[in-house]
Amino acid sequence: MHDMHDTGGITERLIEKGYRLTPQRMMILSAMESSHDHISAEEIYAQVAAKYPNVNISTVYRTLELLKKLGLVYEIDLGEGRIRYHAEGSGHHHHLVCQDCGKVIDIDESTLSSLKDILLRDYKFQAELRHVGIFGLCENCRRKQSGGDRK
Repeated sequence: MHDMHDTGGITERLIEKGYRLTPQRMMILSAMESSHDHISAEEIYAQVAAKYPNVNISTVYRTLELLKKLGLVYEIDLGEGRIRYHAEGSGHHHHLVCQDCGKVIDIDESTLSSLKDILLRDYKFQAELRHVGIFGLCENCRRKQSGGDRK
């Protein structure tokens, strides 16, 4: 089991697959791994550009595409108009995303395992539930709305 902040897993797998570890790739990986949260390509780029001013944002996107293709990072759309990324090693995450205030609540993987079973049983569909964002309203926003001050 890799420590959450251990880029070793991804780095080793890149080398195994014959990819070169350029300084920019290393920076992108460490930016992702040091982020406790999901990180956007723009945030990764800002961190990398601080050290490598000549790096291009397209390098960041290309690297993320590569890592995604290799199954080393996952992307999730938290409904804010940008895709965020997280390293595969940081566990599977499911999220409840409040469409009002943007709060993201992590939910346990087991919460969706019965859904996975139902989809397989009733629809013969094997769902890939590694990363799911469910949109709705958090408790606070629901309270605000039911408190009579409906928008």
